[in-house]
Formats: sequence, C-alpha cells, structure tokens
Amino acid sequence: MQPFSRSFWLDEALADDEANEVAPAPALEGETRADICIVGGGYTGLWTALDIKAFEPAADVVLIEKDLCGSGASGRNAGMMLSLWAKYGSLAKICGNEEALRIATASAESVTDIMQFCEDHQIDADIRYDGWLWAATNSAQHGLWRETIDSLSLHGVSPLTEWDAEQAVARGGTAAHIGGAFERHAARVQPASLARGLRRVALENGIKIYENTPLESLENGVPAVIKTPRGRIRADRVVLAMNAWASRWAEIRKSIVVVTGDALVTNPVPEQLDALGWRDGVGVSDGRTLVEYYRTTRDRRLMFGKGGMSGTFSFGGNVGAEVEGASAFGAPLFEAMEKTFPTIAEAGVHKTWRGPIDRSAEGLPRFWNLDGKENVSYAVGFSGNGIGPCHLAGRILAAMALEKRDEWTECPLVRPAERSFPPEPFRMIGSKLIRSALLAKDAADDEGRPPSFAAKLAMRFAPAGLSPFESSGAPDALE
Repeated sequence: MQPFSRSFWLDEALADDEANEVAPAPALEGETRADICIVGGGYTGLWTALDIKAFEPAADVVLIEKDLCGSGASGRNAGMMLSLWAKYGSLAKICGNEEALRIATASAESVTDIMQFCEDHQIDADIRYDGWLWAATNSAQHGLWRETIDSLSLHGVSPLTEWDAEQAVARGGTAAHIGGAFERHAARVQPASLARGLRRVALENGIKIYENTPLESLENGVPAVIKTPRGRIRADRVVLAMNAWASRWAEIRKSIVVVTGDALVTNPVPEQLDALGWRDGVGVSDGRTLVEYYRTTRDRRLMFGKGGMSGTFSFGGNVGAEVEGASAFGAPLFEAMEKTFPTIAEAGVHKTWRGPIDRSAEGLPRFWNLDGKENVSYAVGFSGNGIGPCHLAGRILAAMALEKRDEWTECPLVRPAERSFPPEPFRMIGSKLIRSALLAKDAADDEGRPPSFAAKLAMRFAPAGLSPFESSGAPDALE
C-alpha cells in the first residue's frame, strides 16, 4: 500500500526510524481475537492503548492503523503542544466553572507529563518548553484574549499573561505583532517523532500493532467484528480513535465538520532567525478567523501554517484526497508567510503539506459510544488542538473501554453527539460561503476597515476555530 501522505515531520521521523533500524509493523492477515481493538494509530489511539495497559496489564490490546502510526493528523500538525487554558470560555459553558478549571489544569499537566514520558522512554521529539504566544497582527485581533484572562482571574488563576507589542515582537519573531497573550504551559514538539516514539513504547508494552491495515467495516455486536482488507478482529470492546476519519459514521458526522489545514516549512534560515531574535521554541498563532501559526524547528527552519477553513472540505464524511499530499494552496500560503516574514521568505520553501481538522461547534473534543452501545467508544472534535488534549483523551477512552466510573468518564466532555452542522449538500454549500466570508473578514481587519454584514453573520455560524472569534465567545487555541 502506498503512503497516504508525507509531511516534513514524518519524513524526518521515518528517516530516524530507518537509522535506528525500527522494525515495521505487519499488516493484519487472517483472523484474531482481542479484549480491546483500537482503530487509529495517532496520539489518541496510542495514548489509549498505553493507558489501558497501565490500568489492566493483562488486557489483550490490538491497534490497527490504515497507513503508518503518525501518518495522520498526529504527524502533520503544527507541533505546538498546548493546554486548554485558552479554551476556558468554551469549557465553562459546557462543564461549569469548577469542572472547567479542573480539566484545564489537567491539560496543562499533560504537557509536562508528555515531556516526562519522553524523557523516561528516551523519545527524542525535540520538545522545548518555551510557551505559546496568542498574538495580534492587527487592531481587530488586539485584546481578544482579555475576556479569557479576566474570567480566569476571577477564579484566582493566571495562566495567560498579556504582552505589549515590544514583548510580542521580541519573542514572536516578527514585527507584525502589535501585542499578545503568553501562556507558559506549552511546548514545541516534533509531532511525528512523538507519535513514532509512542508506537515504540506501545510495542514494548505488548500492544499488537498492525499498520497498513485500514478498517473496512465494523459490525457492532458482542463481540464486535472489525473487518480489514485481509483480516478480521473479534473484540469485546472497540475504540474509534480516527478523529476526522470517524466522520464516515453519520452519528459522528453531525457533530463535526472536517476541513483542511495547510502548512509549509522553509529551507534552513539560521541567520534570518538570529536577526529577528527568535532563538527559542515559542509557538505563535494570531487572532484572525482563519488562523495563521508559526514556529521554528530544531535545524532552524520556519514552519508556517494556515488552519481551519483555509482549504477544501470533505463531502459526506468521505475524508480522502482533499486532505492528502502537498498543499493545494501553496501560493496563498507562501504569500501569507511572506507578509509576516519577508526576510525569511527569500530562503524559499522546502515542502508543503495538508491535513484534516475535525472541528466541533464549540472547539472541544467529544467522547461517546457509537449507536449508544457501550462496547464501541469514540473521540472526535479536537479542533486543531490535539497534541496535549489527546493525552487526556487516552485517559477518558481507556476508562470507558474498561468500564470504569471515575472523574473522567463522568466529565461533561463525555456526551452524546448533537446535530451541530447541517447534512449534505447544505453543509458543503454553507461551508464554502462561510469560508469566503471569513476570508473577506480577515482582509477587512488587515486593512483596518469594518467587515461586511455578511462576514459578521458568517462568524455566527462558523465553528470555533484554531484561534478565538471575537463574536463566538468560545476562545480556542491551536495545535
């Protein structure tokens, strides 16, 4: 089977695998039995598998992945490991203040827990705990963070600190910044290296992994039957850790919309980064509706991405070619990068890629059981902030699979799917109209003029994105 996609991150990670003689996992052949089968070899699936084994070492866990572990969203994202503090407004609406504070605190602890896990298991994922900057690049974006900061201060916590333009420029690498809010509980990470490291540890813990093994069908009985091209698994419990690809089920699809995020990485630019004073691993995203985000790499390149509704849309839950391979928006992506980093743009682009983002209306993940049957669980809706929250997702899904009743299976993020988005073809038509309006809104903000009525209206119907919408009341972060 040919690979579905290769991001810059996965290129690097697989080269490291080859240098370290990491053995490939076979494709499933024939029939097998498992206590728990996990579908999906990204962060969600791998953390879930590891947590299940930590809770129940004797559990027989099988994981299948349609391509290679880390080849999906877990190996294509921006590599910013964030907490959920910037999403406190959304959390409070769903969970209430007390539970929102507990979950956000746990998400910040996940960042340091992942760092410790990598140290304990010798996973070289280029982690730098240098924080994240929620930046403003025009006056319309400036201050979007204040509602979140003020709400948190009422509860005696201050994970976000407002920065003036001088601070934002000094740490954020570009003179385009006119201010921002800084969160310390964030880190840079090589995302595919983290995923491949989790894969290695999972294998060391007795988890059976079958790569190049796509799910063809699921018979939701007891036991459930998972069919693949050349095999079949009978499992007492199933965990669907497919994220955007889980939209193949109508029940899940109604609560998320799948869009693409596009990214590029430049050739090495050490002199330019030094001239900008950008010498650490701080990650940055701005406050536009179609968020732009950027960070440096270990070998002194710039990664620049544009998330959310910056690309094409998956029709009817069929996530396929529109999220694979090189970015279809390379030229406008480069133009956006050139505007923010004119001196770096001169070095040229090394590679572009794209990937799916499973957006929920509120910008937070959702956990539930497929068709209401407790032996098949799923998680979707990470909305572009998944590296850190997937660590929490592993706890929740593991507890659900093992039929535990604790603070995670009982938390308000475990909730049934709701009709948040219209069915096709209205979803596709509406998505394209909203995207056009949001592009116009961002252009108006950049030019210092009021957005049109259509753009303002579109923001009311758009899902919470990778950066907060002023009118949405649902602050969001970025992966």
